[in-house]
Amino acid sequence: MKTLLPALLIVSATTAFAADKWENWFANGKLDGFQVVSGNACYKVENGVLVGTTVEGSPNTFLATAKPCKDFELQFEVKVDDELNSGVQVRSHLAKEGDPAPEGSKSGKPLPAGRLYGPQCEIAAVGGKSGDFYDEARRGTWWSILTKTDAVCTDAAKAAFKKGEWNHYRIVVKGDHYQSWINGVPTADFNQPNDPEGLIGFQVHGIKKGTGPFSVRWRNVKFRQL
Repeated sequence: MKTLLPALLIVSATTAFAADKWENWFANGKLDGFQVVSGNACYKVENGVLVGTTVEGSPNTFLATAKPCKDFELQFEVKVDDELNSGVQVRSHLAKEGDPAPEGSKSGKPLPAGRLYGPQCEIAAVGGKSGDFYDEARRGTWWSILTKTDAVCTDAAKAAFKKGEWNHYRIVVKGDHYQSWINGVPTADFNQPNDPEGLIGFQVHGIKKGTGPFSVRWRNVKFRQL
């Protein structure tokens, strides 16, 4: 497999997103309009299914849009190996050389160039946090805690993700308002004004030495601007 640069590999540029028009991402079997960033996990499309597979020694990796998104709706089905944590970044940002630490950073230190950071909708077979949003590589905690919206994390929400099955996600981000549903069950609903636009990114999490490979699969990925 060809080694990817950990900072940034642009697969292809894309035209501007069309408002109110559904786009079927990856249906053509290509990764046009996306870039691999932050690590060197492997991404490919098989029969319209995006497959992300771990590479030992790689940090968290993302297949991210080449252009930022603002207000949108994203729907997909996802299936993840039990041992693998994953997620989808929304309105996220790529650190650049010389950037200061992101505002609100838990560590207070600048990020490596090419590191993607920002809100991430969780995908995990265990833990009961799927559908909640984590502030990846920045605040290092859940937006439900930061915004005091834990009430949406009901028992039904914690049980919405079905282990070993395809799970349907719906994510809507409009203005400051973030919402998510898994299999029709509300899993997040909060407001935060810090990220008015940014990239969408499909995560393959890093793994411990001597484990894997593990994979996460997305199918029927649909996007529209609002």
